[in-house]
Amino acid sequence: MNDSGPSAWSAGARPLTDRLNRLSLRSRRFDDSHPLVWDLLLTGFFVVAALVDASGGWRNTTFNQDVPVWLVFTLSLGFSIPLFWRRRHALTVLLAQLPCALVNSWSGAHLQASLVQLVSVYGIALRLPLRTLVASYVLVTIPIAVGATRFPVGSWDQQFVPQLNGYLIVALIGLAVRARREHLASLVERARQLELERDQQAQLATAAERARIAREMHDIIGHNLSVITGLADGGAYAAAKSPERAAQALEAIGTTSRQALAELRRLLDVLRETPTAAADPRAATSAGLAPQPGLSDLDRLVEGARAAGLPIRFTVDGAPRSVPAGRQLTVYRIVQEALTNTLKHAGPSATATVDVTYGPEAVSVSVTDTGRGRAVDTPVPPTGRGLTGMRERTELYGGTLEAGPLPAPGVGWRVRLHLPKDTEEQ
Repeated sequence: MNDSGPSAWSAGARPLTDRLNRLSLRSRRFDDSHPLVWDLLLTGFFVVAALVDASGGWRNTTFNQDVPVWLVFTLSLGFSIPLFWRRRHALTVLLAQLPCALVNSWSGAHLQASLVQLVSVYGIALRLPLRTLVASYVLVTIPIAVGATRFPVGSWDQQFVPQLNGYLIVALIGLAVRARREHLASLVERARQLELERDQQAQLATAAERARIAREMHDIIGHNLSVITGLADGGAYAAAKSPERAAQALEAIGTTSRQALAELRRLLDVLRETPTAAADPRAATSAGLAPQPGLSDLDRLVEGARAAGLPIRFTVDGAPRSVPAGRQLTVYRIVQEALTNTLKHAGPSATATVDVTYGPEAVSVSVTDTGRGRAVDTPVPPTGRGLTGMRERTELYGGTLEAGPLPAPGVGWRVRLHLPKDTEEQ
């Protein structure tokens, strides 16, 4: 295998580029963290170079050997010292160098220190608006024109064009570096914005998950505690007259408590999963990590409420076909919450009716009780979590929910749910 071919060269080019990039990055970091040190080093370098040239080297390029030495040293310092402020005041530095450039051209000294104006032009191209760069380019042509007119050596274009081309190339380099820096800055800002959006989305997902868990815990604990309270009250009343009924009530309390604990364990398991799984309720449900009772569990739910002392008439029209799991859970929780509210607020003599209709396009549920309820003109408390949770669950799947007291002269409360089917969710 020939190691001297193009493939060998390209294999070694990338490491060299990486080294140069790392070196450039370290230089920029040092410059950003120690700007004064870098400015002193750069200015000191050009001051020393200008003074070395002023000590005698300038006579090799001058057009006038009779220029006083003191003027040569003064011009050399006038060109180089202002570079210390080039970073913050690039245009001012160029304007400060301009009188020295005019004297340099008029006297014929033709000092090489005048080339440090290229550094000023580069700084203007790097940091200032384009119109300022154009104005500075016009300014540097004035001393060149003065020198070409006062000391014409060779053709006019030989003195004028090369220097203008030099300033043009430096300006283009400054613009290229500026464009690259702005591009990198935009990439960094975009990455920062994406990171910020990612954090915000994670916070929103966390808030949504906390709200979902709060709804689930409210439904689980509220319903089961209401059932247990009803059973305990009934058991205490029957203990003196019918010990067998009291024993049945205690057995039902134990069964209901175990069911509540099992549902709570499944719900709390979501909190132990990864943030991605916890942030997606449907993913958690599909994984079996969250409570997922469905339409087939409505019979057991109704029987539990009956055992707590609430007479219920339960009717079903149709078959629960093609109803996704998420919608089944919504129907179950809303029926559960409606029966819980009946147990809490309807009174001891209340009865309830639960009607479930499975249509080809939607599931309809009506839960009505005959308890004391709330007066028609009494507003629903805005802070109640039950009705709020029912509305949130309904809106999640594009359904409609009506909850309120029966119209006069009726007495009681009614909850109506209309939930469209969505087979694509299955």
